Amino acid sequence: MKIVGRYGEGLLEAVPHEIARLERLGYNVLSTGELKNEATMRWTLAAHASNRAEIGMSVMIAFPRSPFVTAQMAWELQRMTGGRISIGLGSQVKGHNERRFSTGKWTAPAKRMEEYVRMMRAVWETFQTGELVPFEGDHYQFTLCPPAFNAGPIEVPFPKIFLAAVQPGMTRVAGRVADGLLPHSFTTPMYVQEVTLPNLAEGARQVGRDVSDIEISAGGMMAIAESEGELVDKLLKIRERVAFYGSTRSYQKVFEVHGQEDLGRKLHEMSVTNRWDEMPGIVPLEVVQEFTTTGTFDSLPGEIAERQGYADRVSIDVNLDSTNEDQLSDLIRRVQAI
Repeated sequence: MKIVGRYGEGLLEAVPHEIARLERLGYNVLSTGELKNEATMRWTLAAHASNRAEIGMSVMIAFPRSPFVTAQMAWELQRMTGGRISIGLGSQVKGHNERRFSTGKWTAPAKRMEEYVRMMRAVWETFQTGELVPFEGDHYQFTLCPPAFNAGPIEVPFPKIFLAAVQPGMTRVAGRVADGLLPHSFTTPMYVQEVTLPNLAEGARQVGRDVSDIEISAGGMMAIAESEGELVDKLLKIRERVAFYGSTRSYQKVFEVHGQEDLGRKLHEMSVTNRWDEMPGIVPLEVVQEFTTTGTFDSLPGEIAERQGYADRVSIDVNLDSTNEDQLSDLIRRVQAI
């Protein structure tokens, strides 16, 4: 199993140091997200600083960016790293697209994302062959690429495209067009088995793909501690994340699988009245445990194997400032052996 480490949540100038440390610890894949900070600058700096790991994203918000520009960036980085680039794309929800990113009128995200990925691949085929491979969809079109704007071929495989998905429709899109699936952190083993994996397989079947060719990244949240006694404090902190994500209507199906529809409705009602500080208090600890892979450094590999054995890669995020590096490297090696 590949182990994913996270970089880029702090200052931009810290990225090279983070990359060096994560590679030294033995991580296979290094990934950045897009919350407070813009992702592509960190992605580019990490690719430059890296010596051996796959450099990815989980995730970059797709729709504020042109698929041509995204394809162009990934292509250059893939050439520079000798084939170690992956890109994680996410749609985000309607409110953030319209009111934060100003992407225009909201449209069905699954169909739009499928076009986005197909156009990226058309751009890459055009670069690789020197012949225009046109794409025309409802949302995106690529019908012009004079030689002066063609980046030219590369001698390594095309970059990998991972899609972030929660809902069944987007998961089927991943099955049809993506190299890998990034389940949202707001997921559970039950939701993965009952909703995610069947829809991924259905999407693959629709286009004649073998679902085993699609890499799956383990979703969910993780609590790691030195001892069992410290884990409760970790779970209480994660309860804030469960409350935040659980207030989003787009993610309610995860609660529904567990019979927690009322909790989801209450959290959403509290969010629209800005009662953010009160929200974690209504989330039962047993609900948090459904979302969280929990263990000590000794027990965690067994917990990952039981809860996330379906995955090809899993994120292990710890506080690097307070963790013994030898202990963490040992944990990484044991999980890699799963």
